Amino acid sequence: MFSKIVIANRGEIALRVLRACRELGIKVVAVHSEADRDLKHVRLADESVCIGPAASADSYLNIPAIISAAEVTDAEAIHPGYGFLSENADFSEKVKQSGFVFIGPNAETIRMMGDKISAKNAMIAAGIPCVPGNNDPLSDDDQLNLRMAKEIGYPVIIKAAGGGGGRGMRTVHTESALISAIEMTKAEAGSAFGNPTVYMEKFLEDPRHIEFQVLADSFGNAIHLGERDCSMQRRHQKVVEEAPAPGITEEQRKAIGERCANACVEIGYLGAGTFEFLYEKGEFYFIEMNTRVQVEHPVTEMVTGFDIVKEQLRIAAGLPLSITQDQVKITGHAIECRLNAEDPKTFMPCPGKIEQFHMPGGPGIRCETHIYNGYKVPPYYDSMIGKLIAHGETRAGAIARMKTALSEIIIDGIKTNIPLQQDIMNDNAFSVGQQNIHYLEKKLGIH
Repeated sequence: MFSKIVIANRGEIALRVLRACRELGIKVVAVHSEADRDLKHVRLADESVCIGPAASADSYLNIPAIISAAEVTDAEAIHPGYGFLSENADFSEKVKQSGFVFIGPNAETIRMMGDKISAKNAMIAAGIPCVPGNNDPLSDDDQLNLRMAKEIGYPVIIKAAGGGGGRGMRTVHTESALISAIEMTKAEAGSAFGNPTVYMEKFLEDPRHIEFQVLADSFGNAIHLGERDCSMQRRHQKVVEEAPAPGITEEQRKAIGERCANACVEIGYLGAGTFEFLYEKGEFYFIEMNTRVQVEHPVTEMVTGFDIVKEQLRIAAGLPLSITQDQVKITGHAIECRLNAEDPKTFMPCPGKIEQFHMPGGPGIRCETHIYNGYKVPPYYDSMIGKLIAHGETRAGAIARMKTALSEIIIDGIKTNIPLQQDIMNDNAFSVGQQNIHYLEKKLGIH
């Protein structure tokens, strides 16, 4: 096992990794921007290194600075968390070239899965069902693109090959809108991701978003930890996640989960990852793979009793998986509400000083957050300030516990999305598991 690692991230995920390291006896180096000197994990770390000013480009995205921090502290490995450089193949490559271990997949795998076209082709080869559409980049031939869309059948969706986070996607309902939509998506993709390549898929009308958690070691072993439902979304950003997914049978879980695990072996995957699917009318359609730990990993941990972050560290240290597929048991139900420092109606970020913070408790409640009384939420980063997770014997029991926890939590001094989360927990369609990826936006009147 490693003796010391660098956590190349901030906020709640950095604190989550630090806690896993503590349990494994690993010392922690916290890298931080000038704006993040007072983060909880920075205060708790064995060592800390300031890697630049507040702007992400000059700190958390500054590869030479992060690697230098590992060098001066004699660390052995770097954990990227999620976001920032976690799915950056160049970062993974440079970490390895500098003599350190990247806690995640190798650069080749990240590149393959980061490009949606190559990822889709790899999954088709591995027997994973994919959304109907073209498996090659769209050309500049307007007539060819029009014929392709007609064959697929409207509506179609134009996607950036290098996209992510809900950006670089445009839905097209009519032939007259297709060409301009392709051009706009190409321009947006080139600007946002440095890659103007786009492709076309069938747009599913009312699917759910269901994803499978996988883990793979360097000995050819791979397992899945079941599925999560992440259908409650706003502008492709997840708001509520749960495990297991309502209505998915044990047979479906076994069939798709085993395919995902087998695909990991075929592509030489290493570490924790997530296969994301759209699910409609009893069918799964692969959309992408996230080559990192997910924001919503706690719901899987709650229903399996398995520590995903500790397993990431074990795998990166060259150890085999600590459990087999037969040992994975799903017990009860877990729900996660993302807590954001934002106006619950306009969704505008609301940074500022937290005057009072009270964490909820009770059976089955887990709160993952880096905030504390007096902490100042900076305006420079994502607005998420924590996650509230509730576990119960049944889905109804988990919802009931979440309602209680949301009523107990106090975050004064800034606006948060807690009222929105309370509204969702009281929603009739959500209570019976009938949400899809468009439901929340329709509920909120977002078009």
